[in-house]
Amino acid sequence: MDFKNMIVFLKKLQANNSKDWMDANRKWYKEVREDYIGWLDEMNAKLFDVDDNYYDTPGRRGINRINNNLLFHPNKPIYKDHFGAGLDKRPHTGDFYVEIGIDRCMFAGGLWRPDPKVLRSIRDAIDYDGEELKKILNKSSFKSIFGELYKDERLKTAPKGFSKDHPQIDLLRNKTFAVVHEFSTKEALKSDFNEKLIDVYKEMLPFRKYLNLAVTV
Repeated sequence: MDFKNMIVFLKKLQANNSKDWMDANRKWYKEVREDYIGWLDEMNAKLFDVDDNYYDTPGRRGINRINNNLLFHPNKPIYKDHFGAGLDKRPHTGDFYVEIGIDRCMFAGGLWRPDPKVLRSIRDAIDYDGEELKKILNKSSFKSIFGELYKDERLKTAPKGFSKDHPQIDLLRNKTFAVVHEFSTKEALKSDFNEKLIDVYKEMLPFRKYLNLAVTV
């Protein structure tokens, strides 16, 4: 994968964020996109080999649109400043997200602001065996890669149906259950980048499995 070509393309796109520029450079865009899809296919195959429960996600199925959703975000530019994709993308669960951009690159996973029914399922799982999730989050290797849960909106008090004195109240107040590992574009250009992706995937896997089991059982 020629990530350098991708970054150059994205920088040009952000400097000329218009449909006219994109139309004039459609061939370049398709070249970068196809290269990214091919790389995603390669990673999909590698992750399939390391995870017995991996959900086969070819690059064309996992890749996200480069257009911003202007219907809900009318003030955003037409095109994103990154290429993003989800791997291990089983329906109705949290996938393993890969984003390569100009200013920010990341591996992420979990569930971002799930709907009330899904959120209740996660909270019920925490009520049942929240200590297991805490063990995952507090593992030293996990913390060194992801730090803490992604900081997002939280309840100020206990969610409905749970005591404010619940031993896992700090977890129960979360509305988002996700972790993020950010890295520079320079890291994406290194020869060991594919191995790094696999290592991060493996470290995140127990966390994602905990959440996905909670929302599917």
